[in-house]
Amino acid sequence: MIVKDVFHDILPEIWPMIVIITVILVTLRLASIFKGSKKVVIYRELIMLLFIIYILCLFHIVTFQDINYGTNNFVPFKEIFRYDIGSAKFIKNIVGNIIMFIPYGFFASYFLKNRKFSTIGILAIIVSLTIEIVQLNIGRVFDIDDVILNTIGAIIGYLLYVGLDAISSKLPKIFRSDAFLNILVIVIIIFMIIYGFNINIYNWYM
Repeated sequence: MIVKDVFHDILPEIWPMIVIITVILVTLRLASIFKGSKKVVIYRELIMLLFIIYILCLFHIVTFQDINYGTNNFVPFKEIFRYDIGSAKFIKNIVGNIIMFIPYGFFASYFLKNRKFSTIGILAIIVSLTIEIVQLNIGRVFDIDDVILNTIGAIIGYLLYVGLDAISSKLPKIFRSDAFLNILVIVIIIFMIIYGFNINIYNWYM
């Protein structure tokens, strides 16, 4: 539920930005297609769009959302073990920081076609450290534990990519075709929208 809660919290503030960015990117891409650009693969275009939207959401969360409390922490694991497992603050500050970077690990692995554990780990550390340093300079706090948790999240995203990639390589050719992947990604996005906006499909048929 934490993902949906965060989504509902930030949606009223970020939807104008998402709409504008989406229109800019889609119209530019369509213009390039009409000019005779290379073959368009829908699922790749949608994954790129999702990645950009993810970056926008991440930027909003780490710069505008009031997530961090207390003072700066430069001691590893100090904050991680401060919360009771299962408590609201544990879910928000520990689990939340891990979940927040799972998409980064997946997208980075996908775009780089990366199968090296160390590459994603290093990239995640660099990005997370950058976020913490920026937060330190905009009136928020620096927490080294956030870097650790974000990196764990990115590694989970990497493992998710590697697992799905291994499974897809064993599937029949039809399930690896662009047409099938186009449909699959579109269906996933539709379910994400239904879940995120609490759309009750059952009521449509009543």
